[in-house]
Amino acid sequence: MLNQLTIRDFAIVEQLDLELKQGMTVVSGETGAGKSIMLDALGLTLGDRAEAGAVRHGADKADISASFNIDTIPDAAQWLTDNDLDNDGECILRRVITKEGRSRCYINGRPTPAGQVKLLGEHLIAIHGQHEHQRLLKKDHHRELLDNFAGEAKLASQVRDAYQNWHRLAQELKQLSEQSAEQTARVQLLSYQIEELDQLGLQPEELKQLEDEQKTLANAGEILSTGQQMINLASDNEENNCAQLLNHCLHLLADIQSESPSVRQASEMLNSALIQVEEASTEIRHYLERVEINPERQQEVEERLSSIYEIARKHRITPEQLAEFHQRLCDELAGLNRSDEELEQLAKDVETTQVKYLQLAEKLSNKRASAAKKLSKLVDQQLHSLGMPSAQISVDMSRLEKPTTNGLEDIEFLIITNKGQPAKPLAKIASGGELSRISLAIQVITAQTSTTPTLIFDEVDVGIGGAIAEVVGRLLCQLGEQAQILCVTHQPQVASQGHQHLFVSKRSDTLKTHTRIDQLDESKRIQEIARMLGGIDITERSVEHAREMLGVV
Repeated sequence: MLNQLTIRDFAIVEQLDLELKQGMTVVSGETGAGKSIMLDALGLTLGDRAEAGAVRHGADKADISASFNIDTIPDAAQWLTDNDLDNDGECILRRVITKEGRSRCYINGRPTPAGQVKLLGEHLIAIHGQHEHQRLLKKDHHRELLDNFAGEAKLASQVRDAYQNWHRLAQELKQLSEQSAEQTARVQLLSYQIEELDQLGLQPEELKQLEDEQKTLANAGEILSTGQQMINLASDNEENNCAQLLNHCLHLLADIQSESPSVRQASEMLNSALIQVEEASTEIRHYLERVEINPERQQEVEERLSSIYEIARKHRITPEQLAEFHQRLCDELAGLNRSDEELEQLAKDVETTQVKYLQLAEKLSNKRASAAKKLSKLVDQQLHSLGMPSAQISVDMSRLEKPTTNGLEDIEFLIITNKGQPAKPLAKIASGGELSRISLAIQVITAQTSTTPTLIFDEVDVGIGGAIAEVVGRLLCQLGEQAQILCVTHQPQVASQGHQHLFVSKRSDTLKTHTRIDQLDESKRIQEIARMLGGIDITERSVEHAREMLGVV
């Protein structure tokens, strides 16, 4: 389970040390307060893509750590052992992002590629997003849900790998079998072309870097002049620059000495504009520092680009296709050089991989058929409790004419929402509110069979309310008895069911805006539930209602 999340200088969070517990933890706060920041930070420790803008303004780097106890997660423990990253039952994921945009991932203190971190993260956390009901309209997602519910995601992956291996070998066999007497001439031509491309030595991303550099060098004088003009107008002119004008406006507002919300809001907006102007000036300064007038380098870059363009024109392809073209020529030449014995062996390999694929695919089909009946029954029960008493979900498994990378059948969820109607695809019969409930029912059921100890539900209760929201809260609370649940919600009926309650707030002063997260005690939790019930003005009635929902006498 996730024990602790530590955030330093990320987005508008300066410092945050959050300890998380077993059970259901709800996260609430006003819209725009930054509830997603905590999930975004956690996502970065799990290998999500990082950007320089993630670093808090004025800081050199963002540093995020997530600590997990993996004593009850054998798959994660085995993964760490297999990759020589084990640390006696503890797993610490860390992500460091510099203001220049460089990023490093660490597992138990050792640098690790983000792709590897993602693989480990699949054993640690499962995230159910607020847009899950939109994904439910796609049949590919239906197949994924069924495989996960059946506990056969690994088998499905093996089927995909087997299919790709089979067809890769079959394609190679086809190509080799069609070789003609012109093979020798083709080998000579390929050898010449490959040698020419080897000498060119085009590196990954080199073309784009050269083109960007050439544009900058060719326009360096104009860039420097225009950039300096912008900086002068923004902040450097002694008179009438943007920053001075904004500061003057702020002083004038301060002289008004009014407590009016309009004046206060105007002051906040001007402060924000001033910060944006200063940040824009800083960014342009940093950019101009990298721009220089260098005719020698410009000529060198243009000559290199000319060589690349010339070879691309020679082969009638775009420069961006050169690397792929080079690899394709190498693969073709390697295929042409194979002997007759290799061709015979390849034919045997194709037959072997086909048999292996079919065996795995048939096994997966049987597992899917068995799981489909169970999933339909359980989802129906949940839908009835969520206010759809006549709903019936079924999993249609149509045998395909040809094997595919995903198996031998097409999978689609069908639903009957009213008695006497035929089953139809979700996209054709379910409304937005119904889709939200169907999605939630499926997520709850699949979560019950998940081996992942930490489940995050990010506003999955969108589109529902009232008694149905209370049912949702109870369902998530029940899940919290067997797993660690983190639930971001705007629904007081859901928030009142949590074992712990975190409140996210955003505060601003004259210089900066920052987000903080507090764990609420009983009295503060009553106030937060009352706010969620009644809005900005908390009445005695809403407080009493909150007490009743929380079971506080």
